[in-house]
Amino acid sequence: MGIRPKFERKAGEMKSIKLLLLLVLVVALAAVALQNQASWQVRFLWLTGEVPGIILLFLTAAAGFIAGITVALLVKRGAKPQH
Repeated sequence: MGIRPKFERKAGEMKSIKLLLLLVLVVALAAVALQNQASWQVRFLWLTGEVPGIILLFLTAAAGFIAGITVALLVKRGAKPQH
């Protein structure tokens, strides 16, 4: 009928909250990246160079995203259903 069970509403609300938080994060990251377009000196092990800040921030964000997805998949794989 027109009334959904309580658990279905909560699942939909959580999805909306997650999407909203993701949107806020993307907008914040874009604002930071656009404000940091100057070149930064980067040293990694024996390598030294200058990299535009926007590229460095993108690479750092991508590495964090990949690390988060990897951890989430490993935790999900390790979780065993309880019967």
